[in-house]
Amino acid sequence: MELRGKPTAAGRAKAARTTPPDPALERPIPPQPPKPPPTPRARFLRRLGRTLLAALVTAAVVVPVSAAARPRIPAPAPAALAPPTTATLDKAYTANRANAEEASRMAAAHGDRTRAAADHAMAAPSRHFLTFDGRGQGLAVEVLGDLAHADRVAVLVPGSDTTLETYGRFRAGAAALQDHLDSLDHHHGAHGAHGSTSRPHTAVVAWLGYETPGTVSTTVLTTGRAEDAAPPLKRFIHELRGVVGEKAHVSLLCHSYGTVVCGRAARGLDVDDIALVGSPGTGADSVSALRTSARIWAARGADDWIVNVPHVHADLFGTTVGFGADPVSPAFGARVFAAGTGGHSDYFKPGSVSLDNLARIVLGDTSEVTRA
Repeated sequence: MELRGKPTAAGRAKAARTTPPDPALERPIPPQPPKPPPTPRARFLRRLGRTLLAALVTAAVVVPVSAAARPRIPAPAPAALAPPTTATLDKAYTANRANAEEASRMAAAHGDRTRAAADHAMAAPSRHFLTFDGRGQGLAVEVLGDLAHADRVAVLVPGSDTTLETYGRFRAGAAALQDHLDSLDHHHGAHGAHGSTSRPHTAVVAWLGYETPGTVSTTVLTTGRAEDAAPPLKRFIHELRGVVGEKAHVSLLCHSYGTVVCGRAARGLDVDDIALVGSPGTGADSVSALRTSARIWAARGADDWIVNVPHVHADLFGTTVGFGADPVSPAFGARVFAAGTGGHSDYFKPGSVSLDNLARIVLGDTSEVTRA
């Protein structure tokens, strides 16, 4: 019988010396080529993933808490009105002021002082609303100036986080534009715009005609809200033409996410100019893709954080995320005008370069617009 025990340390060493080396293990490892830098699309998707995750976490935490703390505010149904005409404008203004006052009473009875105060301010005798709806986030379409006699009209479309509670800051921009238009009107003297023999008559419409997305939300990353907003914006422009006529010069001034709305509504829209300010993109890759006969303008302030938004789009889970080409890029093809040193909320700031240029666009003084 052969007895076998465990090999000794000496035996293991001897076996190791006599085992032939494996050539595959001794070959040098070839150097790996450096990885190519990530493409803009890849960088966007990584950044988007982080943004979506942050938004979803915020929604999961904040929305239930805020919903529990603030139940839905009661409000009356909007006034039932036919499309406005020059003869019925005052009737519409009166009906919507009454609706806003009733909404204020209902919000106060509900215990929401902030909404009650906002609604009450809109019921003031000096306010002129074509539309008022106090339900949910709220909708409001307000006229500044004499719309019945206007031949130069600006329609402002706001971006994210514009609700009845925050409407005041949106209206402030519209009021600043109307004031500046009035001052420029006087400078036209007896010749008016385009060499006409009378001063132009101007009006500004603050169009909060859609449910804007929240800045911290997944909806602000997609075109969904814009697609919902495009049909009512088209209807409004059609109704506006019924008031001011086909000869009036109508400009659509779109800010931030509002530029996505205008991009979705642009096709065949009966306006003379569309100005895109502080835009994350329109969902279109070029002016021609907007399929409109309007002149397309674009501007971005030097201090606007929107410059950091990647101008690409991608399909994720059947949803298009991102808004495509940068409207101020040469490839997009817009008429890029100067917006000065302002930030994302400064395009309608009194005294700003951007406000002056926007007013020139509204008046049709395109040769006076300073280019970037």
